[in-house]
Amino acid sequence: MTAISQTLADRLEALLPQTQCTKCGFDGCRPYAEAMATGEAACNRCPPGGDEGIRRLSALLGTPPRPLDPERGVEQARAVAVIDEALCIGCTLCIQACPVDAIVGAPKQMHTVLADWCTGCDLCVAPCPVDCIAMVPITTGRTGWAAWSQPQADEAHARYLARRSRLVREREENDARLAAKAAAKLQALQASTRLLSPSWNTARRSSC
Repeated sequence: MTAISQTLADRLEALLPQTQCTKCGFDGCRPYAEAMATGEAACNRCPPGGDEGIRRLSALLGTPPRPLDPERGVEQARAVAVIDEALCIGCTLCIQACPVDAIVGAPKQMHTVLADWCTGCDLCVAPCPVDCIAMVPITTGRTGWAAWSQPQADEAHARYLARRSRLVREREENDARLAAKAAAKLQALQASTRLLSPSWNTARRSSC
C-alpha cells in the first residue's frame, strides 16, 4: 500500500465498528479497510455498521452510498453470545475463536462469556461441538450504529490488538521452549554418541 492508501485505511478502519466478525469477507476490520482504501472492496459489506456505517464510509471515500450487500448479511440488533453452561464440555474452541478474548474458561471446565466485551461477531457459534452457544439480541429496536457506540468500538479494537499481541508472544515463547528442548536433546544425543564411540573409548583408556 502507498502512504496515502495507508492513511486512508487508518481513517476507514476508525469508522468500522470493530466487531471483527469477518462478515465483510475479510479477516477482520483492518483488512477490509485496506481493501476499501485501494479500491478492491465496496463500502457496503459491513452488516454491524449497517446503513449508517455505509454512509460514513461513503462520505470519506467520496462515493454514493449503496444498500448493504445482502450476501454479507442483514443489519440487525446487537446480540451477545450466551453459553448454556450445563451443556458446555470445556473444549476451548470458542475461546480460540473469539477475536476479543470475551470468553473465559479452561480445558474441561465451564466457559463463560463476558457480555460487556462480546462484540456479537458470532464466530464462537460454529466451532462449538455441542451447540451450546446462542446469540441473544440485547438492543431490540436498535440496529447498526444505533446499537453500538464509538467507545465500545474503540474498546473492542484495543482488546483485538491485545489478543493479537498475546498470541504472537505465546507463539514466540512456545517456539523458544521447543527450540531449547530440541537443543537439549541434541546435546544429550551427542554426549551419548561420544560415550559409545570406539575411538573415544580407546582415547580414554590410553589416557589412563
